[in-house]
Amino acid sequence: MIKVGIVGGTGYTGVELLRLLAMHPHVEVTAITSRSEAGVRVSDMYPNLRGHYDTLAFSEPDAKQLGRLDAVFFATPHGVAHALASELLDQGTRVIDLSADFRLRDADEWAQWYGQPHGAPALLGEAVYGLPEMHREQIKTARLVAVPGCYPTAVQLGYLPLLEAGLVDAGRLIADCKSGVTGAGRGAKVGSLLAEASESMKAYGASGHRHLPEIRQGLTDIQAGAVSLTFVPHLTPMIRGIHATLYSTLIEAPGDLQTLFERRYAGEPCVDVMPPGSHPETRSVKGTNTCRIAVHRPENSDTVVVLSVIDNLVKGASGQAVQNLNLMFGYDEATGLSAPAVMP
Repeated sequence: MIKVGIVGGTGYTGVELLRLLAMHPHVEVTAITSRSEAGVRVSDMYPNLRGHYDTLAFSEPDAKQLGRLDAVFFATPHGVAHALASELLDQGTRVIDLSADFRLRDADEWAQWYGQPHGAPALLGEAVYGLPEMHREQIKTARLVAVPGCYPTAVQLGYLPLLEAGLVDAGRLIADCKSGVTGAGRGAKVGSLLAEASESMKAYGASGHRHLPEIRQGLTDIQAGAVSLTFVPHLTPMIRGIHATLYSTLIEAPGDLQTLFERRYAGEPCVDVMPPGSHPETRSVKGTNTCRIAVHRPENSDTVVVLSVIDNLVKGASGQAVQNLNLMFGYDEATGLSAPAVMP
């Protein structure tokens, strides 16, 4: 049994971590922090967790207390993990960061997109990007894991087989993506209000979104060369889910694309390649750590369309964080993550 803590437990990713870890047979959550809610019992704030965390209360962040734990999750806004991560690592605690603080390897690029200097550039060299389907072996021995963002997870998993095989033009990639409103976080924002988001859909960040450099970095690693990506996210009137429609242009005879995807993801516990002709739905992954993928070649043309769906709070955040934890501590990768989706 390992003891873990969560820094920033009142947001959507924090409570999702609590939900998932409540059923994990090898994990005990012994600390959860929130400056604004210190002293409040978790089960009072989140009644769905009654019977699981009845004695656990939010507390002020305490580096010494957290440093006694085996692992600490950061479910915080960007910039917060910078201040504490180094101190925890020095005490032997392994860090799993759900924010964007360690996803980009270039501190200057991070500062450009996040509007402030990077607070811990010395750690960027050892941070492992926590996409298990790409970096499983590095994750196993990592002290610091940067959990990928939701859009980057769906996009990279969708493009991975095509770019690895060198079948498509890496200079002409288009990712048309949709997200539920929980992607904007739990804070009160006018654009996320029911009356504003319901019965409507809109694009945002079309001229540049913070997830763009992360996606580009990952695709460049797969391609082992430069890529050009047009990425346009959209807000849709649903609570959870990411739907990525990915376009690319063939540069070589592809053979059987269905077989290519099935072979690449054979044995991957958290990726499901759907049968030919499928159109995966976001509700089919609600509450799960599964990425469902379908590949199409319209009219046998030189265009490939990949459909990739995830739950933004699970495979796009907290579930992937638990998947990383399992790898880091030698547990079966899918431990605590095998529940089927909730439907309808």
